[in-house]
Amino acid sequence: MYQYDAIDRQLINQRVAQYRDQVSRWKSGEMTDDEFRPLRLQNGLYFQRHAPMLRIAVPYGLMNSSQLRQLAFIARTYDKGYGHFTTRQNIQFNWPKVEDTPEILAHLAEVDMHAIQTSGNCVRNITTDQYAGVAADELIDPRPLAEILRQWSTFHPEFAFLPRKFKIAISGTREDRALTWFHDVGLHLQVENGEIGFRVLVGGGLGRTPIRGQVLREFLPWQHLLSYCEAILRVYNLEGRRDNAYKARIKILVQALGIEAFAERVEAEWAQLKDGPATITQAEFDRVAAHFAPPAYSAQEAIDLPLEKGFKNWVDRNTSAHKQPGYAAVTLSLKKHGVPPGDLTAEQMEAIADLADQFSFGELRISHEQNVILADVKNSDLHSVWLLAKKNGLATPNLGLLTGLICCPGGDFCDLANARSIPIAQAIQARFDDLDYLFDIGDIDVNISGCMNACGHHHVGHIGILGVDKNEAEFYQITLGGRQGNDAQLGKVIGPALSASEAPGAITRIIDVYLKQRHADERFIDTFDRIGIAPFKERVYEGRTHVTSKLDLLEAA
Repeated sequence: MYQYDAIDRQLINQRVAQYRDQVSRWKSGEMTDDEFRPLRLQNGLYFQRHAPMLRIAVPYGLMNSSQLRQLAFIARTYDKGYGHFTTRQNIQFNWPKVEDTPEILAHLAEVDMHAIQTSGNCVRNITTDQYAGVAADELIDPRPLAEILRQWSTFHPEFAFLPRKFKIAISGTREDRALTWFHDVGLHLQVENGEIGFRVLVGGGLGRTPIRGQVLREFLPWQHLLSYCEAILRVYNLEGRRDNAYKARIKILVQALGIEAFAERVEAEWAQLKDGPATITQAEFDRVAAHFAPPAYSAQEAIDLPLEKGFKNWVDRNTSAHKQPGYAAVTLSLKKHGVPPGDLTAEQMEAIADLADQFSFGELRISHEQNVILADVKNSDLHSVWLLAKKNGLATPNLGLLTGLICCPGGDFCDLANARSIPIAQAIQARFDDLDYLFDIGDIDVNISGCMNACGHHHVGHIGILGVDKNEAEFYQITLGGRQGNDAQLGKVIGPALSASEAPGAITRIIDVYLKQRHADERFIDTFDRIGIAPFKERVYEGRTHVTSKLDLLEAA
């Protein structure tokens, strides 16, 4: 993974000192709340419902064991002993004191970490596939180019005050696992006539106005990645709306102009930048790529894995094919029933750091699904890893299953949330707390968001659940048919929102329809595509007396 040099460390330490002074001046009253707000957001500090929240950057989801141990120290010293991993591959601490945040940032700097650009109207954390570099279906390792993008976008003076936040995702695999179709810019690495380049997507996003991105350029040589992204950002910075925060994202601009007109503006801007200083040289690529050289793999003989049921279920669900023979990528599930999805205690962080050191070359990954991955585990070590993971509550074999759901913090923490997400997630997990039944149900993605900002990616869940506020009561709107991947699609609303007491039962009814209607070995999403939304809607609202309101009509539209 990328290692900071002296310039990186000087830059981060200067930022920590600058922020320490800003906090001091705010505490003394020399700086108003309004003056402090953009400064704290530039350092990842939010004021939430019950306490401040500090979001820490994990570039493209990659960290080492020393960094995770430092996060455990921070959780234990400055928070309530845990952290929350997000769908942006970052980590959040929900209970720090404002006056402690400079010390936290100083501790992060000790292990080459920071909270820069985890908030604010700037280019946010660059994300990619959690299996980057090891995936069996990978065409090109995206990590070197993701790192080059990170370095270019960090403290970029022209893009520090964009109309709104800006998110870039890059994928180098045959099957997109980076949700690129729903980012401001999505990048697909590909090979055309022996040349490496990108298919460039633009204008995707979830949130209040979910839109699937559109192809801006079918092929862009990799050397021009920075200059082309700069052209996109310049057009957006100049023409994006600043009068309405809900209409300020680039997706709204692309829709307003149309993809052809937007592309013309980008190409005209790029003509002034192409072949300029932002062109990536082979020497610079090689310099960065050297940090992502494969670890010291050893030759492995084929082995027979133990047949005990619990271990076999875990291997089937929580390990992935590796490009290196004899190795596997292991997903440590942060979806143990009864625990808020994505939460990890300080003790678990330290246990994972030990696992990474012992079994995976000291590295680990964070996924969009809010899990932790050990990317380079020998097949011969899988049983030992399983036993230690199980001991630490990290071996629930529910990757891709109904209870392996994605869930934002929701109304329990977030100031923006309309409803709580965690209790709904836990109620669903309690209803389906039977592994045999879960394995029978098969592959199904459930995503839960507490508000329209869609931090839980509910729009792209096979089953999506959105918290809404109706007369100051918590209700939940359900969508079906969303999906990630190459055929990424938005889910469809099935009908009026349901109360908190009705929502878990509605999921049970949806699963009942699927199990009755499915063909042999048919996944939930395939059954949905074949029979449509009507049977599910009829079953969910069966026998329900409902007074239609204007809000319900809008939700059902």
